[in-house]
Amino acid sequence: MTELLGRDEFRTALENAIKGREAKNASFSKAWAEGKLEKHHFARWAENHYHYVGPFADYLANIYSNTPDNFTNAKDFTLQNMYEEELADIRHTDLLIKFAEACGTTKERVEDPSNMNAITRGLQSWCYAVSQREHFVVATAALVVGLESQVPSIYKKQIVPLREVYGFTEDEIEFFDLHITSDVVHGERGYQIVLDHADTPQLQQRCLQLVQWGAEMRFSYTKGLYDTYVAPDLTLATA
Repeated sequence: MTELLGRDEFRTALENAIKGREAKNASFSKAWAEGKLEKHHFARWAENHYHYVGPFADYLANIYSNTPDNFTNAKDFTLQNMYEEELADIRHTDLLIKFAEACGTTKERVEDPSNMNAITRGLQSWCYAVSQREHFVVATAALVVGLESQVPSIYKKQIVPLREVYGFTEDEIEFFDLHITSDVVHGERGYQIVLDHADTPQLQQRCLQLVQWGAEMRFSYTKGLYDTYVAPDLTLATA
């Protein structure tokens, strides 16, 4: 039987569950960071990304409702994340739409679920299923550690070419600047919830499994954007 891991050992195991599966290393992220995409590719990204991150407060609400009342700190952390996604200063999705419009698409297209691809629909459905069905600490591990904690490392690479290669204004790329800072905080809250409350070997192992799956889901989602929207353009260009 697997033994209960110490706090430091468990933290390292959670971080290792993401390694080798980081979305920053997927083909779409690499092409973005290297300045190889065009603005219409960013528009397609935004039309998909809205339907992954748009319901994030809903995922968190499911986790919140599944968290017993005596886990006050965990409930408070989750509620604070929900507030910051939806109500603090400006809705994150409004900033995403502003960027999308700067890329040539429209608010109506971004909000239309028919404009996301099948892999994005799968990621969204997985997030809903995990948040509804898993133990609150496992769902937190999957969605906040496995998915959300990766955001700063992704956007730090992507925001530079948005400024220097594509010429977006600071106002147009506020979505990325905000998440570079806010998701450091959100990710660390997630780690603390998991470290504090995954208090059996079974819960720890389930958390590690779901963090790995979460990282794999985000990698596949990001690669799917390249395969769906970028690769066909390259094929046409060389035909």
